Amino acid sequence: MRYFIEFSYKGTNYSGWQRQNNAISVQQLLDAALTLILRENIETVGSSRTDTGVHAEQQYAHFDVDKELNNTEQLIYRLNSRLPFDIAVHRIFLVAESAHSRFDATHRRYEYRIIYRKNPFLSEQSHVFHKPLDIGKMNEAAVLLLRYKNFESFSKIHTQVNNFLCDITIAEWVEKDGILTFNIKANRFLRGMVRALVGTLLEVGTGKRSIEDFEKIILAQDRSRAGAQAPAQGLFLVEVGYP
Repeated sequence: MRYFIEFSYKGTNYSGWQRQNNAISVQQLLDAALTLILRENIETVGSSRTDTGVHAEQQYAHFDVDKELNNTEQLIYRLNSRLPFDIAVHRIFLVAESAHSRFDATHRRYEYRIIYRKNPFLSEQSHVFHKPLDIGKMNEAAVLLLRYKNFESFSKIHTQVNNFLCDITIAEWVEKDGILTFNIKANRFLRGMVRALVGTLLEVGTGKRSIEDFEKIILAQDRSRAGAQAPAQGLFLVEVGYP
């Protein structure tokens, strides 16, 4: 039987979501806890592959078990008791055998959070950026993302994907209570895409690049033309949508 599990995590201490050979990942700890409690080998499949240091406010995975789980609330309690403080399980629910957490997702939404001065309570969940920014120009550039589909210029190189096409429906910068947030929503994202977009848009905000330059980078379909990736700690997976 197949179940979906909804959970969140602070990614500071992990090598990302996906299991790694020589580092601790969120998937590794979640699979180990499920395997121990359910007494059968459990391998989860995640909806999105967050990188090292990236956080998730809403993440999904699916897993298969031999028999129906009679008390999912008790399972959630036991999982949260065993998992570290920075991983939390919220829901577990039965789905169709054909349901897939990754392939059935209709959209993902990410936020990248920036603060302007050092804050000991936010330093692991945001990027400290001291230079003045022209948020208006950054939003003018971000609007261009809605006009195009190919984002190879913002993908990590040597990535095994069939194409670089993404349908972006939201891309905007919003400032509130001293936190500048880039909000972006699309049907899919390429590896490193959001952080590369943020890094390049910050160059627009500081005047290093123009809005026209940003559009040329999109059209170039060449990663070497874009800016450096923004640091991982500011990035959050905040929403995964399903039909």
